[in-house]
Amino acid sequence: MTIVLTPVWSNGIQKLRVTSAPPNKPAHGYLPPAFDENIHAQRCLAQLRSKDKDIEKYIYLSQLKDADQSMFYRLCLANMSEFTPLIYTPTVGDACLQFSHIFRRPEGLFISIKDKGNIGKILRSWPRLREARISVVTDGSRILGLGDLGVNGMPISIGKLSLYVAGAGIRPESTVPICLDLGTDTQRYLDDPLYLGLRQKRVPMKVMDDFMDEFMREMAAAFPKLLIQFEDFSTDKAFAYLDRFRHRYPLFNDDIQGTGAVVLSGFMNAAKLSSAASGRPLTDHRILFLGAGSAGVGVGMQLMSFFKLQGLSEEEARSRIYLVDSQGLIYDTRGPMAEHKKFFSRKDYNGPPLTDLTEIIKLIRPTALLGLSTTKGAFNQSVIQTMAALNPRPIIFPLSNPVRLSECEFHEAVEWSNGTVLFASGSPFPEEEYRGRMLWPGQGNNMYIFPGLGLGAILARASAVTDSMVEASSIGLANALTPAEHDLELLYPRVERIREISADIALAVIRAAQKAGVDRAKDLRKMSDAEVLAFVRERMWNP
Repeated sequence: MTIVLTPVWSNGIQKLRVTSAPPNKPAHGYLPPAFDENIHAQRCLAQLRSKDKDIEKYIYLSQLKDADQSMFYRLCLANMSEFTPLIYTPTVGDACLQFSHIFRRPEGLFISIKDKGNIGKILRSWPRLREARISVVTDGSRILGLGDLGVNGMPISIGKLSLYVAGAGIRPESTVPICLDLGTDTQRYLDDPLYLGLRQKRVPMKVMDDFMDEFMREMAAAFPKLLIQFEDFSTDKAFAYLDRFRHRYPLFNDDIQGTGAVVLSGFMNAAKLSSAASGRPLTDHRILFLGAGSAGVGVGMQLMSFFKLQGLSEEEARSRIYLVDSQGLIYDTRGPMAEHKKFFSRKDYNGPPLTDLTEIIKLIRPTALLGLSTTKGAFNQSVIQTMAALNPRPIIFPLSNPVRLSECEFHEAVEWSNGTVLFASGSPFPEEEYRGRMLWPGQGNNMYIFPGLGLGAILARASAVTDSMVEASSIGLANALTPAEHDLELLYPRVERIREISADIALAVIRAAQKAGVDRAKDLRKMSDAEVLAFVRERMWNP
């Protein structure tokens, strides 16, 4: 490995820091005489496109990233709309399900309950301690809509960090994928001879609490400049550990906060189009959620910001949101319920249980229907036709991942709403031609939010990720549509512009961190917005 002495400033004094340099290109004679980087890029794309299954494409890209990292990201940036579904949703779901069978080499840290008392030593063994700036941490207990996958959840951490690099220019050597192994309650993995995780049931919450306290303490000690993203913890753990650690360490939970932010952004744009069609004010919107897990409640909390931005009080904002779970409409007199569901439990309904979604819609008369239930086909013809009868432009967001768990598909929503639907989903769907007009589905993919949010928090050296920073990222995304994208009634900008979008979001996040007083990069306060934006762009890594 080549060693480079890099000048750095610390407390006004210039020092030299030892850093590793990128690997040298092969010496003369180690490549064929006619080898050309641009032609090789075409060769790699041709090899990728020769695969007929997405999981095979995922495996190929994983191998390419290992063999030629710069080429992987160069191709990714040039082909974002093609690569994103392969390195993250929906293909990453299949990669997780098959992880123990397609595993080739480690690409991150695995820390198990057996390592308790020794976590710090494992973390300090990471070869790029000084460079580390962002870590995605999962315990595999609720991967996408696929359930408890144990250590098979590692591709989630790897895929998210690839998008931080591609989407926000965070340096690859700054990323730390981590999977925590506290057992799994999925029996088929315990019975699978190829399963790579501990062969035991998940530990009790109290044992996990002690483990997480040690893990977070040692993370802060080993990586003092690290931002941590929690990913795909089960609902109870997601809320518990976000609350437990968010004011002590720089961290956020993408399922609760990132999903909420990206949905808020799409909803802002959809609500304007819907209100323009109905003539009703933005304050009149009502939102019905199917699904009341960590993502559903987290998104609901974030969407309260929409109503508060229109001048409503906290209580008025909360009253505009309704939740439905597997037992029907959630309301106070229904009976005992999980703690996280109580926030949106209705106090204005005391009748018999309501379990039929169409009947609930007729009663509530929502303008927007959002799905985070992982129930395929839950938004059936009756449901969507009822929404279309109540609203000139119904807002339908089936957000469950992957595609096979989506509440409905775009072509169904278009057909059953007679082409009036304002649609965004968690996974990608193709555009549809309807009565001579091309309609474009939105994809409420968190990758619009977390790269820019993470970059802004890192550059501001934020000591915490505040709600105002998350809200700023959402508003920044909502305002990112170009005039041409507005004309097409897109709810989200083209993903090909992700670097531009992430830079704008990072600027908004930095300013929000400054306003909240959690920034430690004080020099940025003296810069104009144009200067900060230039500062952000200069620090984006390019392959």
